[in-house]
Amino acid sequence: MGFRITGLAEGQFASLFQMTDDELARHGAVRRVADRSPGFPCRISLTDAAIGDDVWLINFEHLPEASPYRSRHAIYVRRGETRCDVIDDVPSMLRSRLLSIRAFDEKGMMVAADVVDGRELERCIETMFEHADARYLHVHFAKPGCYAARVDRH
Repeated sequence: MGFRITGLAEGQFASLFQMTDDELARHGAVRRVADRSPGFPCRISLTDAAIGDDVWLINFEHLPEASPYRSRHAIYVRRGETRCDVIDDVPSMLRSRLLSIRAFDEKGMMVAADVVDGRELERCIETMFEHADARYLHVHFAKPGCYAARVDRH
């Protein structure tokens, strides 16, 4: 069975990239400069920022469904990035981390969850999609708990 991993659409963040630091603060966001790599993973391109790159730390609603699992958390994004969209491949940013994988049904209810070393992500994706009700998966970074990417059947 095939799978597709996608980052977030870059257009939804365009207005943030034009804001001053004061305007960002009113939106609960901050601009930072990456001071280590890895450490500032962009959720658009699913790549790590290089040292010296500007990054925006924002609060993002990654599970907007009206369910008990509706959720938002802090994520990093970078200006000028293109949305990651890969089939049957895993971005290196995900390979290098401990991940929490959560499977959701069509109503946004969790039907399975696991923690996996990113080097084993394909196996976990396959196992999660064995659940007949699993419509999509959310990948999170296990330690900080923040949203990383979405996985769909392909």
